[in-house]
Amino acid sequence: MFSFTKSPMFDAMLTTMIGLGAVFVGGVIYVDWYKKNVLSKIEDAFKPGYDPALELAKPVTSPKQSSLFPDDDPWTQTLRRKEQTEIDHIVHGEESGHYFMLLGPKGSGKGTMIFDAMTACNADGVSMCDAHPDLEVFRLRLGKALNFEFNEDTQTGLFQRRDPREGGPALDIERAMNKLEKVALQSARKRGKPFVLIINNIHFFQNNEEGKNMILQLQQRAEAWAASGILTMVFSSDDFWPFHIMRKNGSRMHVLSISDLSPREAFQAASRIRQSTSKYSATSTPEEQEQLQEAISLVGGRLSYLNKVSKSKNVLKMAEHLMEVEKAWILSQIGLIPDCDDDVMDEQKWSSCSWLLLREFVREREKQLKELEEAGILESDVELPLPSISWYRCRQIMTRADFMEELDRLNIIAIDIQHNVRPDSNLILAAAQEVVKEEDFDKTLDGVRDRIDEIESLHRTRELTVRPTYWTISTWGINTSLSVQGSRSG
Repeated sequence: MFSFTKSPMFDAMLTTMIGLGAVFVGGVIYVDWYKKNVLSKIEDAFKPGYDPALELAKPVTSPKQSSLFPDDDPWTQTLRRKEQTEIDHIVHGEESGHYFMLLGPKGSGKGTMIFDAMTACNADGVSMCDAHPDLEVFRLRLGKALNFEFNEDTQTGLFQRRDPREGGPALDIERAMNKLEKVALQSARKRGKPFVLIINNIHFFQNNEEGKNMILQLQQRAEAWAASGILTMVFSSDDFWPFHIMRKNGSRMHVLSISDLSPREAFQAASRIRQSTSKYSATSTPEEQEQLQEAISLVGGRLSYLNKVSKSKNVLKMAEHLMEVEKAWILSQIGLIPDCDDDVMDEQKWSSCSWLLLREFVREREKQLKELEEAGILESDVELPLPSISWYRCRQIMTRADFMEELDRLNIIAIDIQHNVRPDSNLILAAAQEVVKEEDFDKTLDGVRDRIDEIESLHRTRELTVRPTYWTISTWGINTSLSVQGSRSG
């Protein structure tokens, strides 16, 4: 009688079933471990200690660097802005129920204050990443900040048909947000305060449908997490257009405007920075104080400029150099070309409209100075703000509303949350004053605009010309000469 239990076929089947069962059970265990490990790694990204962005922000000391730049320390070591306390509360997780946007021109100190707040808490519960125009690059940066590999390090690739990255960067970022939400929910109960995720320089996203969708995707998460109090998102931007997009849906968004220091605060800050520099730590003379005051009246209260001027041997010469750099930048971007060809008509239309606005800023400054003169007040005795023009009036002056965004992107103008427009910095205003006060500037500007009108008129005009040509028609013995020739030229 045949024994099935001793058959080789049964042994093979049993071995196969045991092998498949072991693979199945091992796979289930591995997948479960991998998911828990992913959440554990994200939680580690918010623990105090190492943070990639904060680590890169710290200066690396070496003998060569210390000899070349002995006093190249950040301004935060000698100066604390009034906004620093509020940013500390936000970054340390003490402000729940809202998410925040830091809006201000480049070089005003937004990023430095964030890093200073992160250093104070040793990056406990904080993670930060920079935006990028390419969303694939932003995906990798966000993954590095969250310590998340987007399932690219999993060993289950042999058993899945689709590539994890097949859905594109937006879907990958959504997966990362889902994982982060699980970790934030668990940690908020333990810590008693929310995590903080900082997206720096969101104006680097492209101002197109893809970039706007990414900002909306991040804002939706920020709204939901702020409502539950598990995570606070902080956005920073040098340009105005991201705020214009986020304002539509920002029910829990608070905006912090970071502006330049006032003239009095700028002088105090420059004096402290200069005194902290070992080369200039000795008591300065009245002449040096006067030169520093004159330099600050030229560069204004932008911290990036104050840091350069204060640590320079000749502060006035450095201020004039910075102004020349800004003037060259403006002329390279919106320089006027008299008698321009039609190939550059669009570029000159943009340049001429931009100079209409800058000329109006110069005139507003002259009005401010004239009012001080009539009142008998010296300019050095008051804190004269940068001239400001409302957004709707700028549209009327330029006759083109679409040029404002590009001027903001080039750091020629700055726009605040009250929709007031002003020169991006005191240096920009000083450079514009030099150009506008040049001889025949108004005549050149009017000539360029007339030339643009002339070219547009030629493009709209079509001319029909009739020229005679002769041929002979003989009818009933009568010779008749007729001729018609048409030509069209534009």
